[in-house]
Amino acid sequence: MGRLDGKVAIVTGGARGQGEAEVRLFAAEGAKVVVSDVLVDAGRALADELGDAVAFTPHDVSSEEEWANAVALAEERFGRLDVLVNNAGIAHTAPISQHSVADFERIQSVNTVGVFLGIRSVIDPMVRAGGGSIINISSGAGLRATKYMIAYAASKYAVTGMTASAAMELARHRIRVNSVHPGVIETPMLEINTPEMNEAMVRHAPMRRIGQPSEIANAVLFLASDESSFMTGAHVPVDGGATI
Repeated sequence: MGRLDGKVAIVTGGARGQGEAEVRLFAAEGAKVVVSDVLVDAGRALADELGDAVAFTPHDVSSEEEWANAVALAEERFGRLDVLVNNAGIAHTAPISQHSVADFERIQSVNTVGVFLGIRSVIDPMVRAGGGSIINISSGAGLRATKYMIAYAASKYAVTGMTASAAMELARHRIRVNSVHPGVIETPMLEINTPEMNEAMVRHAPMRRIGQPSEIANAVLFLASDESSFMTGAHVPVDGGATI
């Protein structure tokens, strides 16, 4: 316990699924956490449950103004900002011929623009804090080919690329930037796929099982903590071996 003592974090999409697991683990390990999400009732309930160390803000990650609000809340409520987990994301499954431009742009606005705005928004507060750690949640689809998810794959490859670029640029500010690449994880996002698609993805992974949100949260905790102090620009698969 206490691996994040003294640190303040923002976790986007923190109201449920992987984000909720990260928030709970961060709080248990001593961090103060701002939970941001468009799921207002769930986000507020989680913050109320976890107490004074956790605050909630409604947050559309594609909005510059709402990013400014989330960062201001972290600094005003908890005094600093050390960690950002760009966890919020959406997906869409369909053959390419059935992907509309609107589908494509909607995915990019959250998964790509949202991550870009997050990285950009936390630079100044992390410089004021003396450094920090940005963890971008990409996907196995950001490392290897994925059928029927062209918009999602485009967004997650973008996250992988932005992670590398930001790591190069921000190292001089003692800001580390790494990405985590989940495989098939037991979250509501699985519901966008058919059961057959999920089964096929599980069969492709050597470990032959679905992962749990806590397994992603543990990897994110390591990257948020000082235990990973010499890691930046890394792309960390947590996928049961699917991207081997």
